[in-house]
Amino acid sequence: MGEQVWSEPLLQAPHEASDKAQRVRRMFDAIAPRYELVNSLFSAGRDTYWRRRAVEQARVSATDDVLDVACGTGDFARAFAAAQPRSVVGCDFAHEMLRRAKDRSPRTCTWLEADALCLPFAGRRFSIVSCAFGVRNFQDLDAGLREMRRVLIPGGRAVILEFIRPSKPWIRRAYEAYSTRLMPAAAAWVSGDRTGAYRYLPRSVNSFLSSTQLDNRLLEAGFARCQVTPLTFGIVTLFMAWLDA
Repeated sequence: MGEQVWSEPLLQAPHEASDKAQRVRRMFDAIAPRYELVNSLFSAGRDTYWRRRAVEQARVSATDDVLDVACGTGDFARAFAAAQPRSVVGCDFAHEMLRRAKDRSPRTCTWLEADALCLPFAGRRFSIVSCAFGVRNFQDLDAGLREMRRVLIPGGRAVILEFIRPSKPWIRRAYEAYSTRLMPAAAAWVSGDRTGAYRYLPRSVNSFLSSTQLDNRLLEAGFARCQVTPLTFGIVTLFMAWLDA
């Protein structure tokens, strides 16, 4: 499914590729048809739990307006919609991912094809901006975090789920053995992927920031405070970041 996007030389430092955004878009367009199936299979269904925990911690109210950035096929946006905020908007720059989000859309969700680094919204538009497993794919992380801050109202919060290398050595070794050896071959077979997506994804985690570093980058982007919650032995981390009211 699709042509090769990620070669072995590029995978040595995937976040440094000058055309990373274009490669990420091509990759996600190619794997869109079986993306949710692969996520569910290879997380043993924990992906649903991670999103549910994030929505619970966001304390969604009936007056909240939610923007889900890099929404993919829309599973995080739908989890927010189930909490019954006033509105939910999902945006992504991968057309095929967004098309599948629209196909499963509840009436309370709106979908928009847009780049997370240049959001087509006025400032102070949303009370919650979320992103699940997407910030590490940004071409420019700091620019993406600043955009998330820009569209938030005073007192608004960012809700970010991201894979982070576990801090405990034995968990990290076990996780990386699974994610870099077993999962890439099995996920590529299930999905029919030829782009190298399931080799890129674990490499993009292993070469990404630590939870402390991402916490600091959120503060540098203009958030007033940040709460960091490890989930599932620290394989996934939930970041909640607030603006001053």
